[in-house]
Amino acid sequence: MRRLGEEIRAGQRATDVVDDLAAELMGVNRTDARCLDILEQHGRISAGELAVASGLTTGAVTAVVDRLEQAGYVQRVSDPNDRRRVLVELTEKAHELMWQLMGRPLREATVPVMNRYSDAQLKLLIEFQRQGRELQERHAEWLRERLRADKLGRGDPGGERGGR
Repeated sequence: MRRLGEEIRAGQRATDVVDDLAAELMGVNRTDARCLDILEQHGRISAGELAVASGLTTGAVTAVVDRLEQAGYVQRVSDPNDRRRVLVELTEKAHELMWQLMGRPLREATVPVMNRYSDAQLKLLIEFQRQGRELQERHAEWLRERLRADKLGRGDPGGERGGR
């Protein structure tokens, strides 16, 4: 268990470094890069949906979208089902650069590794990743609660080492 935990943590740090470098190459900050990743994964969504997915306020997302639009990475478009509603989507420039920096090189490196595993093993890995993500999401919420309590002067809501 200890070795698995160490590998997971090391993998998270390696991913963090990759994300830092990709953001720098794109000329954006990490928050903006995270929003680009969300848009790449989910496609065209509203600013409100982007706020929820990123954990940002709607005001912060407006600033993110403004910066990304100015950089040529996103565009605002009318919702085809409700012309009053505005959606945000990646531009072709963003798709191309993200494919060049992340998609192509990672796909080329990942396919041979994944081909070593059976379908059953891949299903197990998918389930492990899903459960790990859910654990991190719950822990993030616990940390948010702790921040709120600290700001209100209420101390530690989960105990000295609670949460995980």
